[in-house]
Amino acid sequence: MTEMTPRERWLALLEGRSADRIPTDYQATPEVTERLLRELNCPDEEALYRRLHIDARRFVEPKWKRPHFPGDPEADMWGVRYCWADYGCGQYQEPAYHPLAAAETVDDIHAHAWPDPDDFDYDVITEALERDDGIRPIHAGHYEPFLLYGYMRGLERALEDLMIRPEIADAILGHLLDFYWEHHRRIFEAGRGRIDTTWVAEDLGTQHGPLMSLETYRRFLLPGQIKMAELARRYGVHVMYHTDGAAYQFLPDLVDRVGIEVLNPIQWRCPGMERERLVADFGDRLVFHGSIDNQQTLAFGSVQDVVAEVRESVEIYHPARWICAPCHNIQPVTPTENILAMYETIHELGSA
Repeated sequence: MTEMTPRERWLALLEGRSADRIPTDYQATPEVTERLLRELNCPDEEALYRRLHIDARRFVEPKWKRPHFPGDPEADMWGVRYCWADYGCGQYQEPAYHPLAAAETVDDIHAHAWPDPDDFDYDVITEALERDDGIRPIHAGHYEPFLLYGYMRGLERALEDLMIRPEIADAILGHLLDFYWEHHRRIFEAGRGRIDTTWVAEDLGTQHGPLMSLETYRRFLLPGQIKMAELARRYGVHVMYHTDGAAYQFLPDLVDRVGIEVLNPIQWRCPGMERERLVADFGDRLVFHGSIDNQQTLAFGSVQDVVAEVRESVEIYHPARWICAPCHNIQPVTPTENILAMYETIHELGSA
C-alpha cells in the first residue's frame, strides 16, 4: 500500500477503509511537550510529530474580537476568572470565580452578558486553510456545555440544578446551545469543506462509575448533542466524542442517537470500559481513539510495560479501527523513554 499522509490515514478509518498503518495522535501537558522538544532537539511541534510518526490534527479557530469580558478584564469571554494551581511538577488553570454562582432566577441567567457569534472573526479560518498544505487532518470546534456550566456556576451548584432547579439548568444550557450552534455553523462555513473533525463532548464518567444517571443525561444533555452532531454532519464534518471514566451506560445513546464516530479516550481500567467489551459491542461502528493508559502504564510503568500494553492493544483492536494515543494528557511525571516506547512500538507494529 502506498504511504499515506496523516490526513489520509484518519479519513480512511473514518470512512471505514484500511490505512497503511495504525494512525497515532498526541496529547500532553505543556511541560511534557516543552521537554520533548528540548530533549529530541525539535524546533517545533510539527518537527516533533514527524520525529515520532504522530498523525496529529491541526486545529483552527476563529478570533474573538473583544478585548475582554464586559466590565472584567481578568475574565474569559464567559465571565469566568481562573487561577494557576501548582501540583509540584507543573501548573494548570482552574476556575476561581463563577459568574453565575449567585444567580437565583431564570431572569438572572438571561441578564448575563452571553457571548455573541458576531464578536468573532471567522475569516481567519478560511485564510489559515488556504495556506494549509493538506497533510494533516483539520479539527475545529468544541461543544462541551456541562463542563462550561460548572465553570460558570460552580460544579456543586451545577449538579444541584439538574436535580432541584431544572429551570435554571434549561436556561443556562439553552444559552450555551444557542451560542455554540451558530458559532459552529459559521466555523464550518468558513472551513469550506476542509474541516475533518469536531468535538461533541462531555465528561460522563468518574473513575468508578457514571457522573450522572442515564435519565438525567437524556433530559438535559442528549438533545443538544444530537443537534450539534447533526449540524456537523450537514457540513461533512466527522464527530469525535470525549468522555473520561466509566461511561459505558451512555454509549448506546451516543452511537445510535448522537451518531458519534470516534470515542476518546478509552480509560480501559474503569469499570465497563474494557477494550474487549467495547470492540465486541461497538467495534463495527466506532473508531477508538487513545487507550494507552497515562495514569499507570505511561507514568509509572517500565519501558517493557509500555511496549506490552501497546502490543496487547494492537491485538485487541485488530478487528476494529483504532488511533493509538495516550488516554489523556501525558503528565510531567512520565519518563521520556516511556513516551518514545509508545510511539516507536506502534510505528513498528502498526505497519505490520
